[in-house]
Amino acid sequence: MTTLLALDTATEACSVALLHDGKVSSHYEVIPRLHAQKLLPMIKTLLADAGVALTTVDAIAFGRGPGAFTGVRIAVGVVQGLAFGLDRPVLPVSNLALLAQRAWREHGVGQVAAAIDARMDEVYWGCYQERAGEMRLQGEEGVFAPERAQLPAQASGEWFGAGTGWTYAERIAVATVGRDANLLPHAQDLLELARFAWARGEGLPADGAQPVYLRDNVATPKKPPL
Repeated sequence: MTTLLALDTATEACSVALLHDGKVSSHYEVIPRLHAQKLLPMIKTLLADAGVALTTVDAIAFGRGPGAFTGVRIAVGVVQGLAFGLDRPVLPVSNLALLAQRAWREHGVGQVAAAIDARMDEVYWGCYQERAGEMRLQGEEGVFAPERAQLPAQASGEWFGAGTGWTYAERIAVATVGRDANLLPHAQDLLELARFAWARGEGLPADGAQPVYLRDNVATPKKPPL
């Protein structure tokens, strides 16, 4: 029986989830700026409550971004440390996909325009459709001004807006049947997406735990003017 551990710290939410013996357990808190202090204790408590030893985990899934720079780095650092120590594979999953999966789980919507507030007057953006219980990316993810957000080519039907990027709703020229601008990624949905990835054999070695920021210049110092 597969045992998967999932964790996410890419936004204000910090969450962990565990699949063991066919059962899912999770813990979720909105704790801005406390992820570094809380994440490892949350993992320890989750495993203890489930009576599962860390050594029995088959793979570790994590939200690889996009999201807050520091938050994504916290998840990557913890996952690399655990995966190297246990010699286990990792399963990186997009945080925009997590939003779409959560919107499907909570709102029952099969087409989701996921958006995360990227600060600097921009949004992280990705559009997803549900197929056999898995929200799958349509087109590409990107980061840009809200006015540039659009549905993928050939899109049709009704779409739902999910995520903090939808606080810019008046600037996003995308028609939706509903929106939830308070929705944040949840490790429970990360775990569900990781199950699909694991079944497809998409596990990576520990050094494959890398962040995806979408905004290339986040960690790159700007060159001084000549």
